[in-house]
Amino acid sequence: MSSLFTKIIKGEIPCHKIAEDEQFFAFLDIQPIFKGHTLVIPKKEIDYIYDLEDDLLAGLHLFSKKLALAIRAAFPCERVSVIVAGFEVPHAHIHLIPSDTMDDLSFHNRTKPSNEELAEIATQIRAKLS
Repeated sequence: MSSLFTKIIKGEIPCHKIAEDEQFFAFLDIQPIFKGHTLVIPKKEIDYIYDLEDDLLAGLHLFSKKLALAIRAAFPCERVSVIVAGFEVPHAHIHLIPSDTMDDLSFHNRTKPSNEELAEIATQIRAKLS
């Protein structure tokens, strides 16, 4: 059975896509901790991030770096933090979260922006991708 993220990649579930290439896909978290909170996933459905082949894992991080730079340009912050928990969806993924302190990184502080707000956030990040 396909994971939620595989269904998003296939277009079966709508998302606010930020970027994709042949191997990776990035989209906004619909319950972000902060504006710009983005999920980055490999298109290959593998549950645990450290079960990815080395080249796929390295590529995931390099793809994430481009996105993190765009997120930081769109939403100025001290840094874009990376969280890999992997419990929410059985599909390897990275959270990129604009943040200024460790206290900013609580999943208990999630928000629920409107679809229109998410669309604008996605547009702002895409505009900063080079």
